[in-house]
Amino acid sequence: MTDNSDAILTRLPARLKSARTGQGLSLDAVAKLSGVSRSMVSQIERGESSPTIATLWNLTRALQVDFAGLLEGAKAPTQIEVLRATDVPTINNLGSGCRIRILSPPEEAGKHEVYELLIDDGGVLDSQPHTRGSREHLTVLEGSVELCSADATSTVHAGDTARYAADVHHRIAAVSGAVRAFLVVQNA
Repeated sequence: MTDNSDAILTRLPARLKSARTGQGLSLDAVAKLSGVSRSMVSQIERGESSPTIATLWNLTRALQVDFAGLLEGAKAPTQIEVLRATDVPTINNLGSGCRIRILSPPEEAGKHEVYELLIDDGGVLDSQPHTRGSREHLTVLEGSVELCSADATSTVHAGDTARYAADVHHRIAAVSGAVRAFLVVQNA
């Protein structure tokens, strides 16, 4: 590990705790918002555990703080920033038979987010309403999905793109086989 990495890891616990307490949130509240256990949040804040990128991503989203700002002092990105497939943060605990790979940079969380969806046959991504005015753009690369946004329903096939309101209950369900799709979320 470099000296810079050590400095970042030294600052991280205090910055996470400061972000949490600055918003008046308890450890339980952050655990519920992030999907990270209360004990893990506490261990991270005490510097007893180093979070994975996925855990840190979930915490920064729950706390609505800038991922890059939290790690201030980190090396500036090069002209071409490459995120290797093995390093892409993946969320496995949302939906049924669904993996979500986070492709957008962490600092875009809550603004313009890009995901790759991998949904097993019969799998479902069931989403609660996002912030008012939010929209999603779903491009199906492989398979077909049944897409519901509020009371509207449509079948979207490979090669199709659907644009719809995301500030209402919405769901994406794989029909007749596994699905691979890209999802862009634009929050107002």
